[in-house]
Amino acid sequence: MVGGDVLSVHEVSKEVSSPEGTLTILSDVSFAISSGESVAIVGPSGAGKSTLLALLAGLDLPTRGYVELNGANLSELDEDGRAKVRADSVGFVFQSFHLVPSLTALENVMLPLELAGVTDAKGKSRGIIDQVGLGERWSHYPAQLSGGEKQRVALARAFSTEPAVLFADEPTGNLDSRTGETIMSLMFELNKTSSTTLILVTHDNALADRCDRVIALDSGRLASDTRAAAA
Repeated sequence: MVGGDVLSVHEVSKEVSSPEGTLTILSDVSFAISSGESVAIVGPSGAGKSTLLALLAGLDLPTRGYVELNGANLSELDEDGRAKVRADSVGFVFQSFHLVPSLTALENVMLPLELAGVTDAKGKSRGIIDQVGLGERWSHYPAQLSGGEKQRVALARAFSTEPAVLFADEPTGNLDSRTGETIMSLMFELNKTSSTTLILVTHDNALADRCDRVIALDSGRLASDTRAAAA
């Protein structure tokens, strides 16, 4: 269910120094995303997608403008403050999974819950492991899992804390098309059954078209912000 704005971007620009001088990566980007929406961020390589994702999550700060995440102006917070907002409000899914190799699938899912001091982290983690279809694989280590199974664990871990926003950076990039389709369906199912807002960076047009909105960047500027045909 879509609600009020969970993320708003206010005239954000990002510049970095280079041997050739100042390089503008993003220029005057503004938009707002409502709670519960699914949004794809698309554009050619070098358009600024990954930089924008880092700014949205408070992993980096803009040169000008500001980002509000779940009511917090990230530019007004120090590094510890931004880390707390991420811990309270954000989940991540990456192309390369980022699982802890020495932990089982269940222990990987439990990790953010234990760090947050959640009671019955094990029981809650078993529930979401079952939800992503890995009930028989919970005791396996990442090296014993296929790529699709690893991404299921990563999804379970990301959704386990019921984050306000889930950021996914090319989540199907390392998967074959059939496995990628399964992961996509699972991600949207979890998005619909929770209040989590889904923000994807992707080159996959089929994945983008399944989102409520598609935000396109080109040369660091907002090229378009449209409702996808399937929305």
